[in-house]
Amino acid sequence: MQFTFYKYQGTGNDFIIIDNRTLLFPKEDTKTIAQMCDRRFGIGADGLLLFENHDDLDFKMVYYNADGYLGSMCGNGGRCMVHFANYLNVIKNKTVFEASDGIHEAFIKNDLISLKMNDVSEIKKGENFTFMNTGSPHHVEMVDDLVNFPVKEKGEWVRFKTYGNEGANVNFVYQLNDQDFRVRTYERGVEDETLSCGTGVTAVAIAMYETNKTIANNITLHTEGGILEVRFIKENEKYTSIYLSGPAQQVFKGVWQ
Repeated sequence: MQFTFYKYQGTGNDFIIIDNRTLLFPKEDTKTIAQMCDRRFGIGADGLLLFENHDDLDFKMVYYNADGYLGSMCGNGGRCMVHFANYLNVIKNKTVFEASDGIHEAFIKNDLISLKMNDVSEIKKGENFTFMNTGSPHHVEMVDDLVNFPVKEKGEWVRFKTYGNEGANVNFVYQLNDQDFRVRTYERGVEDETLSCGTGVTAVAIAMYETNKTIANNITLHTEGGILEVRFIKENEKYTSIYLSGPAQQVFKGVWQ
């Protein structure tokens, strides 16, 4: 069966998007999804997104990791999906849609897509790390030399040794100034470093505020693939009104056969 696909990227975090409103895509075919995401034998992507109808909202987003299995929330994927919904003329500049972790709002302004993330209230602070779930579980750890840091090796070790089979995404951070931070992320499901991670930089921004590295609640995150911004409000030990903002681009379209 042939499928038209669209290749998207959001600060280098890249995705295959398929319009699955007809529900014809073989969602249980893990092998095919993994092959499509393979960078040598397929299209190449960090994950695959299905755009589906929703009874009450604008659309439903279904996300698969590059290993072919259903993933948790993907922030950059969500922003790319909003761009795609606008491309399909399903939405204009505002939307409400469903993802794996619940309902999200988003809007498009000045070619940037801002996605509202779920509230965060449970944060674990260790001796040299912070852990929280921003739609996906994230370990945040500061390092002195991020440029030369072995992200894949160290990230893989933390992902499996600290968090077991379920694992977690691992973010390594270097502070640039009062409200700018550089981030590199190891993603579970991809099992490698990605150029950017939306739920990851969201976790980093909150972790930096929570551990008094910054007093800013509008934080700029510099990833390997580009710049993202996260803003939030902290009320009664709870982080609310969390928005992840940045660019999203449709790179090309093609046919999988």
